[in-house]
Order: sequence, then C-alpha cells, then structure tokens
Amino acid sequence: MELIKQIMPNVVNLFPDLIKACGDTLLMVLISGTIASIIGIPMGVILVVTREGNLLENKYVNSILGKIVNTFRSLPFVILLTAIVPITRFFAGTTIGLKGAIVPLIFASTPFVARQVESALLEIDPGVIEAAEAMGSSPFEIIYRVLLVEGLPGIVYALTITIVSLIGFSAVAGTVGGGGLGDFAIRYGYQYYRMDIMIAATIVLLLIVNMVQGLGEYLLKKLSH
Repeated sequence: MELIKQIMPNVVNLFPDLIKACGDTLLMVLISGTIASIIGIPMGVILVVTREGNLLENKYVNSILGKIVNTFRSLPFVILLTAIVPITRFFAGTTIGLKGAIVPLIFASTPFVARQVESALLEIDPGVIEAAEAMGSSPFEIIYRVLLVEGLPGIVYALTITIVSLIGFSAVAGTVGGGGLGDFAIRYGYQYYRMDIMIAATIVLLLIVNMVQGLGEYLLKKLSH
C-alpha cells in the first residue's frame, strides 16, 4: 500500500471517485449494450432473411435498413455525439453525465450489433435451412429454431465485440462530460497533468475489457460444444 501511495499518490486520494467512475462506466455499458442488443439482433436477422433468395426476400426493406445501418456505422463516435444532441436531450433530458452518454452509445452500437449478427447468421450452412423448409417449417419457425439456435455462438461473439467497443466509446463520451472513466481521466488527470490518474484509468479500462473478452470466449467455447 505504501508503494502505491508513492507511485500513485493522487490515485489513492481519489480512489472513491475512481470506483464511482468505474461503476458509471459499467452501468452505461450494461444499459446501452442491452438496449442495442434488443434492437440490433432483430435488425441483423431482418438483414439476412430479406436478402435476395432468402426466406423473406424484400429488396426494399433490405436496402433501406442496410443504408440506415451503414450511415450510423460510418459516423465517428465523436461526430455522432454532437449530431444527435437534440435526440439525446429529448430522450434523456440532458446531454451530459451518465444519462447523456447512454443515448449516443445506443445509436453507435445498435448498427454494429446488426452487422455482426448478420455476418454470424450468414455463416450458417444453407443446407440446414433447406432441410427445415423441406420439413414444412414456416419462415418464422426457421428464424427461431434454426437461424437463432445455429447462429447463437456467432451472436455471442458479436455481442462480446460490441461490449468491448462500447467500453471504448464510453471513454470517448467521458471526454465530453459523459461520465465514467473517461470523464475521471480528463477531469482529474489530464486537466491537472496528473499522469498517475491517466494510467490508473487506463489500467481499469484494460481490466474490464479483458474480463469481458474472457467471459465472451468462455461462453463461445461452451456454446460451440
């Protein structure tokens, strides 16, 4: 403990604030990740089943949804933060703090989830789908019993990547007053030239990312078997 005080004196003094910032980061990632998954997974399914030659082929729906997803995916997160300020204020009532960060995080991660889920489902063997069709299964039964079941490992992997990306986005949101570890690093570290604060925030972020990645890989192995 004495060694930590010598190496990182400011971190020891601000330890309660560091813990709170860590909790805020986890909370905003959990909330935004959950909502993005609820919206993004169905979007990914729709992108797959409405493709040409697929179960519910509809080129108009596929084209419009694809363009919406591509538009939001192509915007850098910092630009997205400012571009949807009116939307953020409408839903959250503010553009700063924990509430102000969640809305742009949802907008940034939902299209990412959709494309990742689409990629996962496209890897499913078409023969499995054809067999289900031959047995008389309806398109919705195939989506529920075949696509989502067979593609579950890929979906878990997609959500793992999304959460890791969200952790990075949350740090960026903190630089503009979004709360969490990014805000902690800027407010107490960067503005006062306290390198130990910056290092501590970075270490905590890396630990969170590695824990999420490890859990995702564990679940992937279990589901793959």
